[in-house]
Amino acid sequence: QLQLAESGGGLVQPGGSLRLACDASQFSLDYYLVGWFRQAPGKEREGVSCINLALGITHYADAAKGRFTISRDNAENTVYLQMNGLKAEDTGVYYCAADPISHSDCEDWNMNFWGKGTLVTVST
Repeated sequence: QLQLAESGGGLVQPGGSLRLACDASQFSLDYYLVGWFRQAPGKEREGVSCINLALGITHYADAAKGRFTISRDNAENTVYLQMNGLKAEDTGVYYCAADPISHSDCEDWNMNFWGKGTLVTVST
């Protein structure tokens, strides 16, 4: 059973950077989509970025383009989200999620396996 664990959240000032990590432990993600989602207080969860690990294709929500980068460390079986130029509106709980590439595409933002989330707070 695929289990995902996020880390790297915290408090950062506007304009700062954070790198989130999504660890799948010993489970191979070679044929999975892995996405990052976030939920701001009082708002619905939204997709931020996604990577098709079989093809190496990445996808970003408009709010993330130019500031966030999704990547994979093959040796550690970990997917990262590098977030630069953070804004107050980026505040929220960030979730890592995954789904087999046979089930959907990144653009669908539809995942079945979820981590518990990590809190990102952008504030002075």
